[in-house]
Amino acid sequence: MPRPLLLAATASYAANCALGGAVAAHRLDTSGARWVHHAVYVSTVVLTVAAAVQLAVRGDRALWRLAPVAAPLAAIPSVSARTRGHVLLALTAAPAYAAALTAPRGR
Repeated sequence: MPRPLLLAATASYAANCALGGAVAAHRLDTSGARWVHHAVYVSTVVLTVAAAVQLAVRGDRALWRLAPVAAPLAAIPSVSARTRGHVLLALTAAPAYAAALTAPRGR
């Protein structure tokens, strides 16, 4: 059974990491539009919650692999974006997104 919301959530997460990384590496200047990074973060959270609900309704075991992303997504707004801790915290969600995407289909 396809998992389009999980794929969309993972893509949004990856896009947000890429955007944040580009800004941190001074490859991209978003000083005039800092809201973009925040908007992609909100998109990531909304899509991740929607994916989790869909997985729960289906009884899909990928839900248990996705669950660990809740902690870093909840904590990231409280860590200054100008710190290494922000980057490291954001990256702690990556293994859970990858594990959820690769989870065997079904219950």
